[in-house]
Amino acid sequence: MPSQIFHPDFKARPFWWEAYAPEAIAPIELPKETRVAIIGAGYAGLSAALALNEAGLDCLILDANEPGFGASTRNGGMVSGGVNVAKRYFAKPLSAEESVPYLNDAADAFAHVEDLIARENIACHWTKAGYFLGAWCNAHYRTMEKKVQVLNADAQSGAYVVPAARQREEIGSDYYRGGMVVERAAHIHPALYFKGLFDVIRRRNIPVAAKTPVTNLVQSGSGWTVETPRGAIKAGDVIIATNGYTGNITPQFKRRLVPIGSYIIATEELPPEIAASLSPKNRSFADTRRVLTYYRMSPDRKRLIFGGRAKFGQTDPVETAPILYRFMLDRYPQLKGTRITHAWTGNVAFTLDEMPHMGKLDNLHYALGCNGSGIAMLSYLGFQTGRKIAGQVNRICAFDQDEFPTHPLYHGNTWFVPWIGRYFRTRDWIDRRLD
Repeated sequence: MPSQIFHPDFKARPFWWEAYAPEAIAPIELPKETRVAIIGAGYAGLSAALALNEAGLDCLILDANEPGFGASTRNGGMVSGGVNVAKRYFAKPLSAEESVPYLNDAADAFAHVEDLIARENIACHWTKAGYFLGAWCNAHYRTMEKKVQVLNADAQSGAYVVPAARQREEIGSDYYRGGMVVERAAHIHPALYFKGLFDVIRRRNIPVAAKTPVTNLVQSGSGWTVETPRGAIKAGDVIIATNGYTGNITPQFKRRLVPIGSYIIATEELPPEIAASLSPKNRSFADTRRVLTYYRMSPDRKRLIFGGRAKFGQTDPVETAPILYRFMLDRYPQLKGTRITHAWTGNVAFTLDEMPHMGKLDNLHYALGCNGSGIAMLSYLGFQTGRKIAGQVNRICAFDQDEFPTHPLYHGNTWFVPWIGRYFRTRDWIDRRLD
């Protein structure tokens, strides 16, 4: 099968890059000093820069690659309003009361992205068509029946459960044991959303230094010296916005983040009647399996974009494409024979408490740990970090916590991640068997 699933024009690169690929930009002369240096030119870094600029503070964005080369132009393009907050596999689950402030701010994160796209007229195929979460087993469905009340009360989700007998109204599949619809959810073209943010940055003449890795950070007095191969910059504050690409320059963050590759495939254009049947209401989809999958139609509704944890670790997306293809056929047997035109990967950053974080550690500001909700959460936490530095916040964001958990035995080596994958697959098998 593997050799037969690839289209003759197959590309091992993101489908999104057909519309916009991270581009080489002209090198700039580095300033001798800046009020704020932002490390990372993804959603979080650009959003922080916009907040600082609106407050009248100068800043400089630095990136080791082209702006947007990481997950900001590689993700699945699904935007939720709090569905994934407090979803925990290892950390202690939050009580309904404890989850309230996080759900409130997750709802604000969704509104922030929606308002930003409208205000800046970003053409990124924003489609507020809702989200269907498939129940992997009956026990998961029963949990959903309780969860909808919390989501509706604290995240304005417009959520409701759909029994298995009616799930064909939402998805052209009988794979799940029913599911949950969240009306306050959307999907976008993630690379065009990034392009829109980056265009705003350029219109405001905010300097961006691409291909400029930070080689050292030295605290000097009340500020920082940011060292690069092209020279050093004095900065009053530094924001770390590197998420799944956090490296050795900031070991205190590397040991708090677990980068995991997420893998995605795109099908060739489908026959219209089949394409229309997969997602009757143009919803986006995910499921409650621990070995997660997520998927949605392309903006023109002609292809299926299908992603998930095909492998726990870092590997070639061509190697994982047959695994995702099998997952896709499990849900949509009618796609047998369909070929893949694109396969790619990007890093998601998980945290040890499975929650996004912003704050200040060792005098470095940060917005990190999207846990798979990067579009909304990193856009929001980056913006909140910029406003915080500018002194424009009148309350503390729920994700701005003093504690950013780590573990004495973890220093950034993800050797254990494949073992977590084996555990997840076993638990998924048990859950389904118990039905």
